[in-house]
Amino acid sequence: MHTKHTVRYICERYSSGNCYYYKQELITHDSWQNPASINWSTKRPISSRTFFAKEREGYKTVNILHCKKPAEVLPFSRT
Repeated sequence: MHTKHTVRYICERYSSGNCYYYKQELITHDSWQNPASINWSTKRPISSRTFFAKEREGYKTVNILHCKKPAEVLPFSRT
């Protein structure tokens, strides 16, 4: 079980209106006494319900807004 200091919840919003929710935990590759070995884990998907519940409980939350231009459609000639 992780504490409020070793876990963070992420909301990634896109200009299309889609939202994706993730959880990350602090992990170590050596020991907790070696600060150089401490990193964030891979993002694990969670539900929006979990994200908002943890936000209300006081856990660290990160909101990321991705503002990417739409893809350009390239026409290909049929020969």
